[in-house]
Amino acid sequence: MGKNLPLIVTIFQYLIFSLRYIAFYTVKIIKGWWWLIFTLLLIKPFIYLYLFYIEEKWFAKKVKYILLEIKLPKEIEKPLKAMEEVMAGLHAIHDVFDRREVWMEGKFLLSISFEIVSDGGDIHFYIWAPEVYRDLVESNIYAQYPDVEISKVDDYTKRIPHNIPNGEWDLFGFDQITTKSNPYPIKTYKQFEEVIQTKEEKRIDPLSGFLEAMATLKPGEYLWYQIIAKPIREEIPWRKQGLALVDKLVKRPGPAKQKSIIGSVSDLLLKGKPPETAKEEEKQNVFVSFPEMMLTPGEREIVKGIEDKIAKFGYECVVRFLYLGKKPAFFKPHARMPFGFFKEVSSESMNGLKPWSKTIPKVHNSFLEKRRVYRRKRKLFKAYCRRIPTLWPRKIGTYVFNTEELVTLFHFPGKTVAPAPTIRRIESKKREPPSILPKE
Repeated sequence: MGKNLPLIVTIFQYLIFSLRYIAFYTVKIIKGWWWLIFTLLLIKPFIYLYLFYIEEKWFAKKVKYILLEIKLPKEIEKPLKAMEEVMAGLHAIHDVFDRREVWMEGKFLLSISFEIVSDGGDIHFYIWAPEVYRDLVESNIYAQYPDVEISKVDDYTKRIPHNIPNGEWDLFGFDQITTKSNPYPIKTYKQFEEVIQTKEEKRIDPLSGFLEAMATLKPGEYLWYQIIAKPIREEIPWRKQGLALVDKLVKRPGPAKQKSIIGSVSDLLLKGKPPETAKEEEKQNVFVSFPEMMLTPGEREIVKGIEDKIAKFGYECVVRFLYLGKKPAFFKPHARMPFGFFKEVSSESMNGLKPWSKTIPKVHNSFLEKRRVYRRKRKLFKAYCRRIPTLWPRKIGTYVFNTEELVTLFHFPGKTVAPAPTIRRIESKKREPPSILPKE
């Protein structure tokens, strides 16, 4: 140890000198280029605020939304597949913007909001859409449901005081979040259909129980259900994520790496077989060790569900509900009405919807508990009225549903499926006048 002591001291002195040398030049660089470092740190927040500003400016000047109410006929005989065609047609509002439109004009993709409202037990179906796409929305709905009536109406949210919660009004609600990543599907309407032995088809509609519960509300109670859906492009990463997930689930091997000359020589020396012989043996055993053949029935169902989901058009979605009313009529247990519906469309093995804790107006163990609960309720109410994500402009809390999943969450039920008498239905069908009538 004594012989090595001078060497250890020398190494220690060298390390101290190196650290002092590095610290000296680091301080010198910071003094000379602090403004550049500061700029690099602020460039991302600056871009974020700039885009937020120009997008808000473009939206306020150029975009106008309208609310369309859909009144249903007494009976809808068409299957839910017809509603899926409507959702596929509405995907056409998707647009592609060039760099100038995005960075100079502030253009961004617009969304549609599908809403079901219970006003004291009186149920209404609404679609909130850009006015420029009104013809597109109406034509797609009329093409599949010619007996419905579509009319432009005033925004029902404006009939409620916008300073709630207050001394007279209270509310409860939250956004939903998915339990798994985007490629996993929720339970869709196809899984609720049963074909019985007769010629008739028995359809079990998960939305029917929710509508029946909404019909039980008393005057002064309101339940608002909303799905904000933004069409997204086919190249969006969720498709690639789904394909990668399928490969992982089936344990599909990736592309084989070609070995170097040294690796080939090592195989020959260690295994005693040239690489060509090993490849031939792998080809002979490929059918024996094919990984897809080892999947369980449950795993096969998951893989099929993911492949079916990514094969259809996708929407970036937010699902939420609000229960609100005047305090004498406000009965908080009624806020649990949507829970059963969200449970029905959820699956432990696939995907599902659950309350998003960041939006629930409930806070524990906080000095400002009442104030924070109040702020969450206000933020949730304003987000619903503006039809935006609750934590907007932060781009979190959204997820991807395809047209089939979206139809499961919002569609027009027939009277046999959802017999609630308070659902707005047309008493008589409108017909065109006979062609034999004399004309002036």
